[in-house]
Amino acid sequence: MSPMETRVAIQAAFAPLPGQEAQVETVLRRMVGFTRAEPGCRRYDLFRTEAGFLLHEVYDDQAALEAHRAAGYFADYRRDIVPLLAWPITVTALAPLDAAAGNAAVDGVFGG
Repeated sequence: MSPMETRVAIQAAFAPLPGQEAQVETVLRRMVGFTRAEPGCRRYDLFRTEAGFLLHEVYDDQAALEAHRAAGYFADYRRDIVPLLAWPITVTALAPLDAAAGNAAVDGVFGG
């Protein structure tokens, strides 16, 4: 199996309660440094959307994603962010078919 076939990609969407946008952004930015330092993390990109925020995450495999979710800072983030949201986090699992990992043009735009 190729590395692309074992990779796990996640998109998580966050809709802050009115007036909580700055707090949600702070909690999400705190996760960026921790998560990007994980050995199995390939991408952890935070975006602003019309509805709030979006995280695009890529991990080497399911075990790397599970290690991320088992980290103490992940539990802290979940505790801190849930009361700031208008509705539950929308998580979508993606199966990469043709992703641009390592593409200099894409990495340059998205900080890879």
